[in-house]
Amino acid sequence: MDNHSLFQIEEILNALYKSWSLESSSKWSKDNPAKGQCGVTSLVVNDILGGEIRKTKLPSGWHYYNFIDGKRYDLTAPQFKEDITYMDIHSSRKEAYLDTNEKQYCYLKQSVMKHLSLRTDCIKAISWRLQNGCDS
Repeated sequence: MDNHSLFQIEEILNALYKSWSLESSSKWSKDNPAKGQCGVTSLVVNDILGGEIRKTKLPSGWHYYNFIDGKRYDLTAPQFKEDITYMDIHSSRKEAYLDTNEKQYCYLKQSVMKHLSLRTDCIKAISWRLQNGCDS
């Protein structure tokens, strides 16, 4: 990841919140949109930013998240009411994929990429307008 890592993570998180739904996890709800999204989310974040997929054992089963440039990024942690004691066990795409399916993965990846693309297009348009003296 480059110098814009925090910006990238925030943009991806924003795209995830707009994308998470029953199509990406059967456990999704309006009250807890991150619920059941850990495996599929870790795969999509890995597709975009690289890094590693790690896991931690919780009472409900394995919880997957990302480890990029020596830092943990658990974008689905808000689904839990209690704090997580991370084990940071090395995992794989294959293991994380066991937590989802092809339909959910394809939906989430396409939706996130669409939201990121729209955001990038908007930033480019604003930048062009500023560079060309347009203020409205």
